Amino acid sequence: MRTRIKICGITRVEDAQAAVDAGADAIGLVFWPGTPRVVTHAQAQRIVATLPSYVTTVGLFVDPHPEDVRAALAAVALDVLQFHGSEAAQLCRAFGRRYVKAIAVKEGIDLHAAASPYRDAAGLLFDAFHEGDLPGGTGRAFDWGRLAADVRARLSQPVILSGGLTADNVAHAIAVVRPWAVDVSSGVEERDDAGKPRRGLKDPARIRAFAQAVSVADQAPPNAQGPVASRLTRDP
Repeated sequence: MRTRIKICGITRVEDAQAAVDAGADAIGLVFWPGTPRVVTHAQAQRIVATLPSYVTTVGLFVDPHPEDVRAALAAVALDVLQFHGSEAAQLCRAFGRRYVKAIAVKEGIDLHAAASPYRDAAGLLFDAFHEGDLPGGTGRAFDWGRLAADVRARLSQPVILSGGLTADNVAHAIAVVRPWAVDVSSGVEERDDAGKPRRGLKDPARIRAFAQAVSVADQAPPNAQGPVASRLTRDP
């Protein structure tokens, strides 16, 4: 099984092109104003206009007002909606568009129970949770073994793994979880002088290294098989 790749938090045309050149299946555009990775509708339009038809465009929202989602859909050609807050399933499915629901992997949470209301989701994205930090793109990972044992085998939806992924650890993450897709943001961003990610500014070399690491991992003999689905991307 080939692991799909989404590069999230794209804010510049050149970063979208770097993701395409590296073979990414999807890019993420963040419409939540609480992050440096946020894009305006005009920015998003410019980015989407440069994408090939086979690259999926995902719009990310955090506990949005429904009108904000509708405005983004009216302005930007989004293929999939991603909800990264505490949104109810009713809201997620209210727009007649495929959606991905992020599940925060908190201490003590029953991940299967948390995911169960979103049975019609095109995918379930499991991300690390740290109180007081951003709801995603923090650069922190969670215990992948917990996801593999707790949830993956009991879910019919595609599993998307996120949180703290880099070119150095994504192969191990894939071996443990066998996700349908991986979602990376801070792990492929430029670094400042202190080595911290420049949120919203991607590094083409890191994107290439990440995609290559995923490809190598996919060639390794699998120790488990996760759910296979084609509801998130348009390519067969």
